[in-house]
Amino acid sequence: MEENNANQYRENEHLVTDTNLKIWEALIPVVALVAMLFFNVFYAFGDDALSGSNQFILLLGASVAAIVGFFKKVPYTRMIAEVAENLKSTTGAIIILLFVGSLAGTWLISGIIPSMIYYGLELLKPQVFLPACVVICAIISVATGSSWTTSATVGIALVGIGNALEINSGMTAGAVISGAYFGDKMSPMSDTTNLAPAMAGGDLFTHIRYMSLTTGPTIIVTLILFTLISLGMDVSGTTDTQGMLASIEQTFNISPWLFLVPAAVIFMIIKQAPPLVALLIGTLLGALFALIFQPGIVARLGGSETLDLLSGYKGVMNAMTVDTAIETSNPVLNDLFSSGGMSGMLNTIWLIICAMVFGGVMDAIGALSKISEAILQMFDSIFGLFLSTVISCVGLNAIASDQYLAIVIPGRMYAKAFRDKGLAPENLSRTLEDSGTVTSVLIPYNTCGAYQSGVLGVDTLSYAGYAFFNWMSPITTLIYAGFRIKIKQLATK
Repeated sequence: MEENNANQYRENEHLVTDTNLKIWEALIPVVALVAMLFFNVFYAFGDDALSGSNQFILLLGASVAAIVGFFKKVPYTRMIAEVAENLKSTTGAIIILLFVGSLAGTWLISGIIPSMIYYGLELLKPQVFLPACVVICAIISVATGSSWTTSATVGIALVGIGNALEINSGMTAGAVISGAYFGDKMSPMSDTTNLAPAMAGGDLFTHIRYMSLTTGPTIIVTLILFTLISLGMDVSGTTDTQGMLASIEQTFNISPWLFLVPAAVIFMIIKQAPPLVALLIGTLLGALFALIFQPGIVARLGGSETLDLLSGYKGVMNAMTVDTAIETSNPVLNDLFSSGGMSGMLNTIWLIICAMVFGGVMDAIGALSKISEAILQMFDSIFGLFLSTVISCVGLNAIASDQYLAIVIPGRMYAKAFRDKGLAPENLSRTLEDSGTVTSVLIPYNTCGAYQSGVLGVDTLSYAGYAFFNWMSPITTLIYAGFRIKIKQLATK
């Protein structure tokens, strides 16, 4: 099925090469886009740029590309046709995003996500505090699909506990961020994990499986480093997590039986079931377990004090589709126990659509083809192609100050170059995440760096050196590329 998806994507995408565009003309829309994004993020909206203004900037970038196209006599109908082809290629990714939102909602109200957090917090011991921080944040981030939510809730608590134990706050924040971004990369509920294969033309679960080849060794080395640091520290005192554990127990029925649902989804992923099938079954199982294990929560979400057919139906549907928040007695946990359902995925879908408009016009005027040719001339080897992708992702994190754009723009620019080298799309999607997603938090003025620093109360430069997972990830992907380790080739028909 993965081969069919890749072949279908290649058939659907038609990069135009007959407009005789010069390289400086091809770069005009890119330079204009980066300049507008720079102003929009730095001087206008800051962290709120992704709420809509960045998406409109992508449309403005598409307009600049269209103006270049008009000067080169490219018909308007051709531009619209290329945009339509681009949008068509993301249909599967958009549907998957909607299912991911619904799955997150049912896994919250069923107690699956709270149980993951509960058992994760029980791992916290002073003697292994730093590696435990990595594991706990990884578990929570995989469960929620959000590094930001993980840091803003449990991450804050862990930094506070670390300060009480007189552990360097930069070390603790680095451990929190390492674990949080591991989960952000590997969770099928993460927006970046869905965005990367959508840009590269791949498949969600194929992307996750392939990404584990570089992510696994990186997180293991990260844990070893934090373990060695912990063994060399004199940690005294105790970790007070009893309040959080008690609050979770008061709100949810915590049970190891709830892990049957994620186990079933993991089994389907291993068996290479279609992503939509696995997500649908995971969502429906989450709804069933919610009715069994958390009837009171479902009833209240359905507008009733007691569970009946109508309140059960309304409660489950609300969790799947709209914002859901479950309050506990602990304010730190309240943000963690919230989900946007399908509606929570609309910002990412909006970003994808606008990116596809920009990419479609760039395709139509021949700009992406020209840029790809220039890149291939500069980096003729396969390693050079991976290196240029990493540099572009890190560079856009620094220039455009947004991890989503560091995935979207290189993803559209390099998709054809990877195919021309006979490389499967998961090579590109993995590289986008290994260098675009995780390095954003290392840049102080990037939206991610500014957010994490503000939330955790630790300066970006103080934790950057200890965020081992984040800065080692692009190095790992380049090592794999340099030694040709697990570099998957395109399947021939």
